Amino acid sequence: MFENQSTKANFLLGLFMGMAAVSVLAFFALLIAVFSQGQSVSLVDEAGANAPVADNAAAANDAPAAVTPVPAVSADDYFVGNKNAKVTMIIYTDFECPFCLKHAEVTKALKDKYGDKIKMVIRNFPLSFHAQAQKAAEAYECAGEQGKAWQMNESLFAANSAKTMSVDTWKSEAKKLGLDTKKFNTCLDSGKYAEKITKQQEAGSAAGVEGTPATFINGVLLSGAMPQATYETEIDALLK
Repeated sequence: MFENQSTKANFLLGLFMGMAAVSVLAFFALLIAVFSQGQSVSLVDEAGANAPVADNAAAANDAPAAVTPVPAVSADDYFVGNKNAKVTMIIYTDFECPFCLKHAEVTKALKDKYGDKIKMVIRNFPLSFHAQAQKAAEAYECAGEQGKAWQMNESLFAANSAKTMSVDTWKSEAKKLGLDTKKFNTCLDSGKYAEKITKQQEAGSAAGVEGTPATFINGVLLSGAMPQATYETEIDALLK
């Protein structure tokens, strides 16, 4: 009796070990087959279920798209400084953005310091969750067509600081700046520059802008409101 039970136990143990050996060999055979075909393999996904094997071509299709260069300064842009300056700063801004307000103080200081050594361009990137940003951007453009873009830029950020942003404020500021108020008000009320602003924002996004402020110095993107010294380091290196 004991002899028969021992024989059965040995038989079952040998059978189990044989099956385990076959499973291990099959597993390694699968890996060899996969890698010999230039594929990557994922045996288990995040949920713990079996995941499909993905080849390198499919993985490449999931890679982030390359950004396009920021558009060059054109006749549609308003700038301060020297038209032929060696250094060009292109700033994408939202006039209601609190970080852009801080950044505006820095850019004004840079303008005062470098003068005609640089060319500074402001482009619009109004964020959808800032209720006053779109019309503020339009006010900037409407003032620009009368040669007062930079002055309106300062007025817009002053209103940001004072928390008095509104269409009525922009119309009042236009009068203070000596603009043709009838022309300005018609421009602002009609949404004349809404399409231009949308195109600026789309081009900025394509060039890598994901939020505001975003500054390009000779085409190189510096995201966020950085210390003045950071911009000075970049500008000084280019002016050498």
